[in-house]
Order: sequence, then structure tokens, then C-alpha cells
Amino acid sequence: MTENKFGKPQMEGIMYCVRCCIPSTQELVKFDEMGICQACQSSEQKIHINWVEKEKELRKILEEAKSKAGNNYDCIVPISGGKDSTFQLYVLTQVYGMKPLAVTFSHNWFSETGWYNLLNSLEKFNVDHIMFTPNRDLVNRIAKRSLEAIGDTCWHCHAGVGAFPLQAAIRFNIPLLIYGESIAESSGRSTYKNPLMEFNLDYFMKVSTKRNPKEMVCDYISEKDMKPFFFPSIEELDKAGVRLMHLGDYIFWDDERQMEFVRDNFGWKETEVEGTYKGYKSAECIMPGMHDFTNYLKRGFGRATHQASVDVRNGLLSREEGFELANKYDNEIPESLEYYLKVTGMTKEEFYKMMMEKRLPEIKHIDLPVVEKTRKNKERILPYPEQLIEREENKKNNG
Repeated sequence: MTENKFGKPQMEGIMYCVRCCIPSTQELVKFDEMGICQACQSSEQKIHINWVEKEKELRKILEEAKSKAGNNYDCIVPISGGKDSTFQLYVLTQVYGMKPLAVTFSHNWFSETGWYNLLNSLEKFNVDHIMFTPNRDLVNRIAKRSLEAIGDTCWHCHAGVGAFPLQAAIRFNIPLLIYGESIAESSGRSTYKNPLMEFNLDYFMKVSTKRNPKEMVCDYISEKDMKPFFFPSIEELDKAGVRLMHLGDYIFWDDERQMEFVRDNFGWKETEVEGTYKGYKSAECIMPGMHDFTNYLKRGFGRATHQASVDVRNGLLSREEGFELANKYDNEIPESLEYYLKVTGMTKEEFYKMMMEKRLPEIKHIDLPVVEKTRKNKERILPYPEQLIEREENKKNNG
């Protein structure tokens, strides 16, 4: 890259935050009069919060939950086995002495590392656990429908991680659900000072699912197939007194330091994550590369931009260094594309045509480069359950 191109953003003519690497094409992003995005504003506000007082509020909430629970579970902790939910289990069980029910919606795309991390966290923190796993054929069909519906491959995960813990709260009469990272932390959709987005059912629809289950029905997906993805009604949730909260609204949140803590003390493992330069976010899944690649094709940036922006805010990178990393990784074609095309029956031509249709109007004139990866992924892009079955079949066939 020539010197005059060093540290320049991918898209010319598009507004970027003057402090980090986030473009105006990020969903729901807002900039102040100086051109600073909400995520950067929030990171400054975070330093001035009295976290001692916040922790006192948290302790009061948890003590009330224990008192009301009686012989039932004190709370539900939705977990994936990722760094955040592992840290949540540590804090709630080891620091505050809570007895949670761990609840997992399985995307059925577990990586080998992710499967280990999930089971390891359950063993290390001795928590009871329930998991719902949609069948493989349904996951594949929804993945195809997801692309045409929302321009993303992961609708079933977005919907399931919202719906299933709430279904469990109703069925097991456990009103308090404790999530991890605050909405104000790094998404740029809200700030600590002005939490404009209430954490409720509308949040899940606005931020992740985009389509309700009925809208996902088509000639190859029935409404009966969609049963696991329906949220409880507002009336059901109100009657049960269900409350959603983020642990990160009450304790100072630093996901990389927290990852290092659970890695060094409880055996949590990183892996290679496609489309970026760090290996700890979404380590539980084989498909984050597709999620982020579709975002790049739609909005002109991927996971490397997001993570570089966090590192810029934390003083680990300059803004120019952040853009360099984003330009290196965002445009890589993930190996997971081949798996996606195989399970959905789509061709590459169909995939790229559909993603061009999903591209934001303001960047349709921009030529977004895509490049082949020059290295093999460290971890196999195949759901770990399928790897186990394949392994046993090979043993049987080889005598």
C-alpha cells in the first residue's frame, strides 16, 4: 500500500467517526456535532460513572432475587459458552453466591473450541443447564431464508437467543434474566448517559431479528417449524414479572481483560475467528465469518472494523492502525462461505447477487473489494457434532 493510502478508510465519501473507525453505515449509529459516534461518547462517560455505587445497586437486585426465589433458581443466565457468559457465571456464582439456571439456545453451529468452552464452564461453575437445539435440516433451511429476509445468515441464532431464555423464564417461573455486556458498551446504539434503547422485546426485534417468525415462513419453512422462535406474549411476561438486565450496567466492563481472566483461571480457550485479528469473540461458532462478511457486503465494514474501533477507544491502536487492520481483514472471503453454499444449495453467483441487492443505497456505487484468504483456518469449518459423527464413522469404516 502506498504511503498516502496508509490508514485510510475503505469507503471514500462516507462519513466515519473522527475518533474511531466506525462508518455512518453502521445500523442505528449516531454522531454528535463534532462527528464523534455514540460508542466513543459512551466510552468516555464510562470512566466517570461511580461503579462502587452501581455495584451496590447490583447487590441489592441480586439479594432481592434470592429472597423472592425461595427454593427456586435465583435467576436465568443465557449462555453460549463464550467469554462473556463464562465471565457472567463466574461473577454470579463465585462472587455473589447466586444459584442460576444456565440456558442455552444452540445455533447448532458449534465449533470444537466452542463446545469445549460451554461444557468447561458448566463443569467449572457447577450450574444446572438446559439447552434447546434446532435440528440440522431446519437450521440449514432458515440460513437460506435468512439471507433473503435480512441479508444475514444468522436469523435463527438472533431469534433463538432472545426467545428461548424468555420461554424458559415462563416455564420455570424464574423472572430475572441476567445478560452480559451493556447495550451502551460498544455497539454505538446507546450510551451510558443516555440509554435510549430499553432492553425489552422491541430491542430484540430492532437490533437483531428484524423479522418475526411468521415473516420467515415460506414455501420451504412452515409456521410449525417456527415454533421455537416465537417470543412469549407481553401479557405472559408481565404476569410472570420477567425482568431483563445487563451485568455490564452495574460493573465496569472490559471484555478483553475478562476473557484473559477466564482463560487464565478457568481454562477458557480462544480460537481463530474469520474476518478479524482477534480470536475471542464468537469463538463458540463456525459461522461468524459469514455473519461479518455479509455485513461487509451490505454496509462496507466487518468485524475487524468493530474490534479495531474498540482498541482505538482503549488506546491500544491509533485510528490509522485500526483502518489498516480493517482493510486487511474485513474484505476476506471466509472459508465458511463454502459451508454455507453447501448446506443451502445456493451458488456463489446467487449469493453475491443477493448481497448486492441488500447493499445500502448510499454505498451501491462503491466497489467493495473481496479477496481470497491466503491461509487455512486453524479450526475446521464444520459443526462439531458433525465432526464427531464423521470421526466415529471413519473409525468404523477403517476397521
